[in-house]
Amino acid sequence: MSNKSSRDSLPAWDLKDFYQDIHDPEIQVDLNEYKNGMEKFAADYKGRVGSLTAEEFYQAVRKIEDLSVKASRLGEFAYLNMVTQMKNAEAMGFYQNISEKLTDYSKPAIFFSLEINALPDAKIAEWLRNDKVAFYKPWLEKTRRFKDYELSEEVEEILHEKSVTSSSAWVRLYEETSSRLKYYVDGKEYNDAEISKLLLDKDPEIRAKAGKELNRVSRENAPLFSLIYNMVIKDKAIEDVKRGFRQPVSERNMAENVKDSTVETLAETVRKNYKNIAHRFYRLKAKWLGVDKIQYWDRNAPLPFCEDAHYSWEESVKIVLDAYKRFSPRLYDIAKDFFDHAWIDVPPRDGKRSGAFCASATAEMHPYLMLNFVGKQNDVLTLAHELGHGCHHQLRTKNGDLNEYSRMTSEEVASVFGEMITFQSLLSQLTDDKAKLCLIASKVNDMINTAIRQIAFHFFETRCHEERKNGELSEQRLTEIWLEEMRASLGDSVNVDENSAYIWLQVGHFFFLPFYVYAYSFADCLVNSLYQVSREGTVENFPDKYLDMLSKTAITDYDKLLAPFGLNPDDPDFWNKGLSLISGYIDQLEELDKKLKL
Repeated sequence: MSNKSSRDSLPAWDLKDFYQDIHDPEIQVDLNEYKNGMEKFAADYKGRVGSLTAEEFYQAVRKIEDLSVKASRLGEFAYLNMVTQMKNAEAMGFYQNISEKLTDYSKPAIFFSLEINALPDAKIAEWLRNDKVAFYKPWLEKTRRFKDYELSEEVEEILHEKSVTSSSAWVRLYEETSSRLKYYVDGKEYNDAEISKLLLDKDPEIRAKAGKELNRVSRENAPLFSLIYNMVIKDKAIEDVKRGFRQPVSERNMAENVKDSTVETLAETVRKNYKNIAHRFYRLKAKWLGVDKIQYWDRNAPLPFCEDAHYSWEESVKIVLDAYKRFSPRLYDIAKDFFDHAWIDVPPRDGKRSGAFCASATAEMHPYLMLNFVGKQNDVLTLAHELGHGCHHQLRTKNGDLNEYSRMTSEEVASVFGEMITFQSLLSQLTDDKAKLCLIASKVNDMINTAIRQIAFHFFETRCHEERKNGELSEQRLTEIWLEEMRASLGDSVNVDENSAYIWLQVGHFFFLPFYVYAYSFADCLVNSLYQVSREGTVENFPDKYLDMLSKTAITDYDKLLAPFGLNPDDPDFWNKGLSLISGYIDQLEELDKKLKL
């Protein structure tokens, strides 16, 4: 393993597959075509959807799909151009301008889903007897799911128009403010992505300074962020009540096409495993760090007896691609494209959004990956994670844009599985017990962050949304709820105090995608169950069946997706099977700990 790659030599994405730059005249051409196309679509079809023949309906669907593709390309370009330069006023203004125009220009088509949902089931069945319409059955079913929750066209138009000045405006304020925050450790300035990396430093004093600084800056900004969060919750609650959703989480569950009861089963099953997994692991980690209790910011700290390894970008790519290839040569071929083209933005930069993601504009267009790579072992697994997202997208290019939508619970499956096979590949190459312990401990740490901590986040969100019904939540109350949920999930071996009370406002998903967080745990447990099945060897041609499952995640219900693997997400045993993989790793850690006498 070599020293960290120079940031200047790391790949950056090239967005010219969209437009040359934000001044490209084709942008205005496409905006005009989208605006005029939407107006013509309304003129041609408004008020007569119910009288269309199957062939006429198919032609209407194709037109709206083509317009949707044009809008997605415009919107995704504006977003991707913005996230790497969030201190660039021109880039931020361009993004907001495009967002507002797309919202405004799309208004004429609001009638389409409303008129579809006003039709009897018999009319839908008549259309679906046409093979060309039948291709869009997943989209029709998704549209019909929200039938009982739609409002009048006039109200839908108002909500649509106001979205850019209500929830999305608050989210924009949150993201812009977050991107401008500055942190200082030992006189050096850091952005949020950079200071988060200091929490992985081997020096406990540096970790403590970084952890306290994150909390200090968060506390200073808490009045504004508490206001933003209250407004995000209230904005959602107003719409939820008008539409008739039973619980704050229900709209997300419906979008995921999972039952409220399934998510409740997941959350409660994970909560019952807090002690057997998180509490047990952090007890071990406290021992390894030589303390009675670890500090909140030390949850992800490297172990003192483990090598502080750095990986070059080239080494990281080879590790991940080799792991993908061992699992499936077909998966490797798909993954390799991302490195043969400028589809990945790798280095952290000032003004670049923190974290990592995979973004795709349309079903047929390749996606882009954003990383903040500094060469840590976790960065290797993050690459494997985001590459999993990218490969997942590439397996679904033939499903059609209207059929394809982001069902978050399934979106995280390929990414988490990509991490798992990369981890297993690294583990299989080790012979030294201490090196094995270090790698397994790091993986368990990540799995707890995904499967356990995200459910603690889910309970925090749920309580905040429920209590907000009775009035605005104070900064103090938000921190109280946060501390209670963190203490419950992390256990007595982690010190959760005022020095971590404001970290909740660092969790962006609370703001820009309420109730997304449980999807991580859902996917992690699902992947763990799938991996257990693959390890048991009870399913023939597992890699091929797995890739086939990925190709259908947005167009097939979970019971059918998981049936070939003998899995049922409505059964608590399904979730326990996934969680047992984590507890099994902790069993191994306890055995290695005794053997090595650490």
